[in-house]
Amino acid sequence: MNHSNDMNMHKNMTSSNILEDLLLFEMSRRNADLVVDLITQKPELFEELFSIFTKNAEPASRRAAWVMDLVTEKHPDLIMPYLNKLVDLLDTFRHDGLKRHSIRILSRSPFPSDTHLGLLISICFKWLLSPDEAVAVKMFCMEMLYRVSRIEPDLKKELADSIELRIAEGSPGFKNRGNKVLVKLHSEIENGIIP
Repeated sequence: MNHSNDMNMHKNMTSSNILEDLLLFEMSRRNADLVVDLITQKPELFEELFSIFTKNAEPASRRAAWVMDLVTEKHPDLIMPYLNKLVDLLDTFRHDGLKRHSIRILSRSPFPSDTHLGLLISICFKWLLSPDEAVAVKMFCMEMLYRVSRIEPDLKKELADSIELRIAEGSPGFKNRGNKVLVKLHSEIENGIIP
């Protein structure tokens, strides 16, 4: 089936759950991009996408998370009304994909409200320190916490200690990224730099 046939098939769907049907149609980047294109053309569908995501049901929610991640790269304003709700949901996710895409979205979005920022910090530290979390989840948590530390410098020491605690048993990618973040943190701590 070629790309134009896929688009025609998607346009002809009349189900009230069109996005869920599309997400379940095929697990591929091509299909994800088609759903991103549909939401770009009809931004009002983002609410339905977020609703599928919040069901925390496999595989539709994980695929919705992937599409949310892709579409908010191009249209970051779409996630704005949902930032606090996204933080509230983090601790309910069982699948690594939901965690990874959520933290990635949050890491490039404006910070949520103060109370939700505290919750986000707590969850990111918990996931960063957990031996059971996937490497990609830990790496996005590390990035998120470093970003927060730039406005909350009191977190720098705790973040550096947490990375050092996990770096010895980390994957090569985690060690590489962790060492880069540590260099920045140690320099900022030593020099009292608050960017």
